[in-house]
Amino acid sequence: MVWVLGVIVRYCVLLPLRVTLAFIGISLLVMGTTLVGQLPDSSLKSWLSELVHLTCCRICVRSLSGTIHYHNKQYRPQKGGICVANHTSPIDVFILTTDGCYAMVGQVQGGLMGIIQRAIVKACPHVWFERSEMKDRHLVTKRLKEHIADRKKLPILIFPEGTCINNTSVMMFKKGSFEIGGTIHPVAIKYNPQFGDAFWNSSKYNMVSYLLRVMTSWAIVCDVWYLPPMTREEGEDAAQFANRVKSAIAVQGGLTELPWDGGLKRGKVKDAFREEQQKNYSKMIVGNGSLNSESN
Repeated sequence: MVWVLGVIVRYCVLLPLRVTLAFIGISLLVMGTTLVGQLPDSSLKSWLSELVHLTCCRICVRSLSGTIHYHNKQYRPQKGGICVANHTSPIDVFILTTDGCYAMVGQVQGGLMGIIQRAIVKACPHVWFERSEMKDRHLVTKRLKEHIADRKKLPILIFPEGTCINNTSVMMFKKGSFEIGGTIHPVAIKYNPQFGDAFWNSSKYNMVSYLLRVMTSWAIVCDVWYLPPMTREEGEDAAQFANRVKSAIAVQGGLTELPWDGGLKRGKVKDAFREEQQKNYSKMIVGNGSLNSESN
Protein backbone atom coordinates (compact mmCIF):
# COMPACT_ATOMS: atom_id res chain seq x y z
CA MET A 1 0.00 0.00 0.00
CA VAL A 2 2.85 2.36 0.79
CA TRP A 3 4.47 1.62 -2.57
CA VAL A 4 1.18 2.17 -4.45
CA LEU A 5 0.63 5.44 -2.60
CA GLY A 6 4.16 6.52 -3.52
CA VAL A 7 3.52 5.79 -7.22
CA ILE A 8 0.31 7.83 -7.15
CA VAL A 9 2.05 10.79 -5.51
CA ARG A 10 5.04 10.71 -7.86
CA TYR A 11 3.12 10.25 -11.11
CA CYS A 12 -0.16 12.06 -10.43
CA VAL A 13 0.98 14.93 -8.19
CA LEU A 14 4.70 15.57 -8.54
CA LEU A 15 5.08 14.84 -12.26
CA PRO A 16 2.52 17.42 -13.52
CA LEU A 17 3.95 20.07 -11.19
CA ARG A 18 7.51 19.33 -12.29
CA VAL A 19 6.69 19.36 -16.01
CA THR A 20 4.98 22.73 -15.52
CA LEU A 21 7.99 24.15 -13.67
CA ALA A 22 10.41 22.83 -16.30
CA PHE A 23 8.32 24.36 -19.08
CA ILE A 24 8.26 27.72 -17.27
CA GLY A 25 12.03 27.62 -16.67
CA ILE A 26 12.95 26.76 -20.27
CA SER A 27 10.43 29.25 -21.72
CA LEU A 28 11.77 32.06 -19.53
CA LEU A 29 15.33 31.11 -20.48
CA VAL A 30 14.59 31.36 -24.21
CA MET A 31 12.59 34.57 -23.93
CA GLY A 32 14.87 36.23 -21.40
CA THR A 33 18.13 35.52 -23.24
CA THR A 34 16.55 36.60 -26.54
CA LEU A 35 15.56 39.95 -25.05
CA VAL A 36 18.88 40.47 -23.27
CA GLY A 37 20.67 39.59 -26.51
CA GLN A 38 19.19 42.69 -28.16
CA LEU A 39 21.12 44.96 -25.79
CA PRO A 40 24.56 46.34 -26.73
CA ASP A 41 27.58 44.76 -25.04
CA SER A 42 27.96 46.31 -21.59
CA SER A 43 28.23 45.46 -17.92
CA LEU A 44 24.43 45.76 -17.69
CA LYS A 45 23.96 43.12 -20.40
CA SER A 46 26.38 40.76 -18.62
CA TRP A 47 24.59 41.26 -15.31
CA LEU A 48 21.14 40.66 -16.83
CA SER A 49 22.41 37.60 -18.72
CA GLU A 50 23.76 36.04 -15.52
CA LEU A 51 20.53 36.88 -13.69
CA VAL A 52 18.40 35.20 -16.38
CA HIS A 53 20.64 32.10 -16.51
CA LEU A 54 20.75 31.69 -12.71
CA THR A 55 17.01 32.24 -12.23
CA CYS A 56 15.91 29.88 -15.01
CA CYS A 57 18.37 27.13 -14.05
CA ARG A 58 17.19 27.32 -10.45
CA ILE A 59 13.59 26.92 -11.62
CA CYS A 60 14.59 23.87 -13.68
CA VAL A 61 16.42 22.33 -10.71
CA ARG A 62 13.32 22.91 -8.58
CA SER A 63 11.35 20.96 -11.18
CA LEU A 64 13.47 17.94 -10.14
CA SER A 65 13.13 18.68 -6.41
CA GLY A 66 16.88 19.22 -6.51
CA THR A 67 18.69 19.48 -3.19
CA ILE A 68 22.29 20.55 -3.70
CA HIS A 69 25.02 21.04 -1.11
CA TYR A 70 27.95 23.20 -2.27
CA HIS A 71 31.28 22.91 -0.48
CA ASN A 72 34.38 25.16 -0.52
CA LYS A 73 32.69 28.06 -2.29
CA GLN A 74 35.87 30.09 -2.01
CA TYR A 75 37.24 27.96 -4.88
CA ARG A 76 34.38 28.65 -7.29
CA PRO A 77 35.63 28.94 -10.93
CA GLN A 78 36.69 32.44 -11.91
CA LYS A 79 36.28 34.27 -15.20
CA GLY A 80 38.92 33.48 -17.79
CA GLY A 81 39.40 29.94 -16.44
CA ILE A 82 38.28 26.43 -17.33
CA CYS A 83 35.95 24.42 -15.08
CA VAL A 84 36.24 20.63 -15.45
CA ALA A 85 33.96 18.16 -13.69
CA ASN A 86 33.04 14.50 -13.70
CA HIS A 87 29.95 13.76 -15.78
CA THR A 88 26.91 11.76 -14.67
CA SER A 89 23.95 13.39 -16.37
CA PRO A 90 22.89 16.24 -18.68
CA ILE A 91 21.45 17.91 -15.59
CA ASP A 92 25.03 18.43 -14.33
CA VAL A 93 24.93 21.72 -16.25
CA PHE A 94 21.86 22.92 -14.32
CA ILE A 95 23.32 21.71 -11.01
CA LEU A 96 26.45 23.82 -11.51
CA THR A 97 24.73 26.84 -13.09
CA THR A 98 22.44 27.11 -10.07
CA ASP A 99 25.45 28.45 -8.14
CA GLY A 100 27.26 30.35 -10.90
CA CYS A 101 27.22 31.00 -14.64
CA TYR A 102 29.42 29.23 -17.19
CA ALA A 103 30.11 29.38 -20.89
CA MET A 104 29.09 26.09 -22.47
CA VAL A 105 31.03 24.24 -25.16
CA GLY A 106 29.31 21.87 -27.55
CA GLN A 107 28.04 20.94 -30.95
CA VAL A 108 25.24 22.83 -32.69
CA GLN A 109 22.00 20.89 -32.28
CA GLY A 110 18.62 20.92 -33.98
CA GLY A 111 15.07 20.89 -32.64
CA LEU A 112 14.29 22.28 -29.18
CA MET A 113 17.94 22.13 -28.09
CA GLY A 114 18.91 24.17 -31.16
CA ILE A 115 16.34 26.84 -30.29
CA ILE A 116 17.74 27.07 -26.75
CA GLN A 117 21.32 27.24 -28.05
CA ARG A 118 20.56 30.05 -30.50
CA ALA A 119 18.72 32.02 -27.81
CA ILE A 120 21.29 31.80 -24.99
CA VAL A 121 24.30 32.49 -27.23
CA LYS A 122 22.83 35.94 -27.96
CA ALA A 123 23.10 36.90 -24.30
CA CYS A 124 26.20 34.97 -23.25
CA PRO A 125 29.41 33.99 -25.13
CA HIS A 126 28.85 30.24 -25.28
CA VAL A 127 31.03 28.32 -27.75
CA TRP A 128 29.01 26.24 -30.23
CA PHE A 129 30.63 24.29 -33.07
CA GLU A 130 29.25 22.89 -36.29
CA ARG A 131 29.69 19.14 -36.77
CA SER A 132 32.52 19.68 -39.30
CA GLU A 133 34.28 22.13 -36.95
CA MET A 134 34.22 19.68 -34.03
CA LYS A 135 36.45 17.36 -36.06
CA ASP A 136 39.02 20.14 -36.54
CA ARG A 137 40.98 19.90 -33.32
CA HIS A 138 43.13 22.97 -34.06
CA LEU A 139 40.08 25.15 -34.71
CA VAL A 140 38.43 24.04 -31.45
CA THR A 141 41.62 24.73 -29.49
CA LYS A 142 42.02 28.13 -31.13
CA ARG A 143 38.49 29.27 -30.29
CA LEU A 144 38.76 28.05 -26.69
CA LYS A 145 42.11 29.81 -26.22
CA GLU A 146 40.59 33.04 -27.54
CA HIS A 147 37.75 32.68 -25.03
CA ILE A 148 39.89 32.18 -21.92
CA ALA A 149 42.24 34.97 -23.02
CA ASP A 150 39.42 37.43 -22.29
CA ARG A 151 39.26 37.78 -18.50
CA LYS A 152 35.79 39.32 -18.74
CA LYS A 153 34.22 36.16 -20.19
CA LEU A 154 32.66 33.44 -18.08
CA PRO A 155 34.67 30.31 -17.22
CA ILE A 156 34.27 27.51 -19.76
CA LEU A 157 32.51 24.39 -18.47
CA ILE A 158 33.95 21.13 -19.88
CA PHE A 159 33.28 17.48 -19.03
CA PRO A 160 36.56 15.79 -20.10
CA GLU A 161 35.16 12.24 -19.86
CA GLY A 162 33.08 13.00 -22.94
CA THR A 163 30.19 10.78 -21.80
CA CYS A 164 28.02 10.11 -18.75
CA ILE A 165 29.46 7.71 -16.15
CA ASN A 166 27.36 5.92 -13.51
CA ASN A 167 28.29 8.11 -10.50
CA THR A 168 30.57 5.49 -8.95
CA SER A 169 33.74 6.14 -10.98
CA VAL A 170 35.75 8.75 -12.82
CA MET A 171 37.04 7.50 -16.16
CA MET A 172 39.75 8.75 -18.51
CA PHE A 173 39.88 12.50 -19.08
CA LYS A 174 40.48 13.51 -22.69
CA LYS A 175 43.69 15.53 -22.78
CA GLY A 176 42.39 18.14 -25.25
CA SER A 177 40.86 20.25 -22.47
CA PHE A 178 44.25 20.42 -20.75
CA GLU A 179 46.23 21.52 -23.82
CA ILE A 180 44.49 24.89 -23.99
CA GLY A 181 46.43 26.41 -21.11
CA GLY A 182 45.08 28.70 -18.42
CA THR A 183 43.86 27.80 -14.96
CA ILE A 184 41.86 24.64 -14.37
CA HIS A 185 39.12 24.73 -11.72
CA PRO A 186 38.23 21.11 -10.81
CA VAL A 187 34.74 20.31 -9.52
CA ALA A 188 33.56 17.00 -8.08
CA ILE A 189 29.86 16.06 -8.34
CA LYS A 190 28.43 13.16 -6.34
CA TYR A 191 24.72 12.19 -6.46
CA ASN A 192 22.93 10.40 -3.64
CA PRO A 193 21.00 7.50 -5.27
CA GLN A 194 18.76 7.03 -2.22
CA PHE A 195 16.04 9.35 -3.56
CA GLY A 196 16.63 9.18 -7.32
CA ASP A 197 19.21 7.94 -9.82
CA ALA A 198 20.57 10.82 -11.91
CA PHE A 199 22.74 8.68 -14.21
CA TRP A 200 21.80 8.81 -17.89
CA ASN A 201 22.60 5.54 -19.64
CA SER A 202 22.21 6.88 -23.19
CA SER A 203 22.65 3.41 -24.71
CA LYS A 204 19.58 2.20 -22.78
CA TYR A 205 17.29 5.23 -22.45
CA ASN A 206 16.53 8.06 -24.86
CA MET A 207 16.24 11.60 -23.51
CA VAL A 208 12.45 11.49 -23.06
CA SER A 209 12.57 8.20 -21.12
CA TYR A 210 15.41 9.49 -19.00
CA LEU A 211 13.61 12.74 -18.11
CA LEU A 212 10.49 10.75 -17.22
CA ARG A 213 12.53 8.57 -14.85
CA VAL A 214 14.17 11.58 -13.21
CA MET A 215 10.93 13.57 -12.88
CA THR A 216 9.11 10.64 -11.30
CA SER A 217 11.80 10.04 -8.67
CA TRP A 218 11.40 11.54 -5.22
CA ALA A 219 14.27 14.01 -5.52
CA ILE A 220 17.72 14.63 -6.97
CA VAL A 221 20.18 15.06 -4.11
CA CYS A 222 23.85 15.77 -4.68
CA ASP A 223 27.03 17.29 -3.27
CA VAL A 224 29.28 19.62 -5.24
CA TRP A 225 32.86 20.25 -4.15
CA TYR A 226 34.91 23.11 -5.59
CA LEU A 227 38.59 22.19 -5.53
CA PRO A 228 41.58 24.58 -5.42
CA PRO A 229 42.61 25.80 -8.91
CA MET A 230 45.32 23.80 -10.65
CA THR A 231 47.85 24.73 -13.33
CA ARG A 232 50.12 22.63 -15.52
CA GLU A 233 53.50 22.06 -13.91
CA GLU A 234 56.84 22.41 -15.63
CA GLY A 235 57.74 19.26 -17.55
CA GLU A 236 54.19 17.88 -17.25
CA ASP A 237 52.42 16.95 -20.47
CA ALA A 238 48.67 17.34 -21.05
CA ALA A 239 47.90 13.66 -20.33
CA GLN A 240 49.73 13.74 -17.00
CA PHE A 241 48.00 16.98 -16.04
CA ALA A 242 44.61 15.47 -16.94
CA ASN A 243 45.32 12.42 -14.77
CA ARG A 244 46.35 14.63 -11.84
CA VAL A 245 43.12 16.62 -12.05
CA LYS A 246 41.08 13.43 -12.43
CA SER A 247 42.70 11.94 -9.31
CA ALA A 248 41.87 15.05 -7.27
CA ILE A 249 38.22 14.90 -8.36
CA ALA A 250 37.96 11.17 -7.65
CA VAL A 251 39.44 11.50 -4.15
CA GLN A 252 37.21 14.43 -3.19
CA GLY A 253 34.02 12.84 -4.55
CA GLY A 254 34.73 9.38 -3.13
CA LEU A 255 34.72 7.93 -6.64
CA THR A 256 36.77 5.08 -8.08
CA GLU A 257 39.48 6.24 -10.46
CA LEU A 258 39.64 4.17 -13.66
CA PRO A 259 42.06 4.52 -16.60
CA TRP A 260 39.58 3.41 -19.29
CA ASP A 261 37.93 5.55 -21.95
CA GLY A 262 34.25 6.02 -21.09
CA GLY A 263 33.43 5.93 -24.81
CA LEU A 264 34.14 2.18 -24.83
CA LYS A 265 30.61 1.58 -23.55
CA ARG A 266 29.35 2.50 -27.03
CA GLY A 267 32.12 1.07 -29.20
CA LYS A 268 34.17 -2.02 -29.74
CA VAL A 269 37.39 -2.40 -27.77
CA LYS A 270 40.44 -1.85 -29.96
CA ASP A 271 42.41 -4.97 -30.84
CA ALA A 272 45.59 -3.34 -29.51
CA PHE A 273 44.00 -2.89 -26.05
CA ARG A 274 42.76 -6.48 -26.04
CA GLU A 275 46.17 -7.83 -27.04
CA GLU A 276 47.87 -5.78 -24.34
CA GLN A 277 45.59 -7.23 -21.66
CA GLN A 278 46.12 -10.74 -23.04
CA LYS A 279 49.89 -10.28 -22.82
CA ASN A 280 49.64 -9.03 -19.24
CA TYR A 281 47.43 -11.98 -18.30
CA SER A 282 49.83 -14.41 -19.98
CA LYS A 283 52.77 -12.97 -18.02
CA MET A 284 50.77 -13.34 -14.83
CA ILE A 285 49.95 -17.00 -15.59
CA VAL A 286 53.54 -17.81 -16.58
CA GLY A 287 54.85 -16.07 -13.47
CA ASN A 288 52.49 -18.01 -11.20
CA GLY A 289 53.42 -21.22 -12.95
CA SER A 290 57.14 -20.68 -12.39
CA LEU A 291 56.57 -19.87 -8.72
CA ASN A 292 54.50 -23.01 -8.26
CA SER A 293 57.10 -25.16 -10.00
CA GLU A 294 59.88 -23.76 -7.81
CA SER A 295 57.92 -24.38 -4.63
CA ASN A 296 57.25 -27.96 -5.76
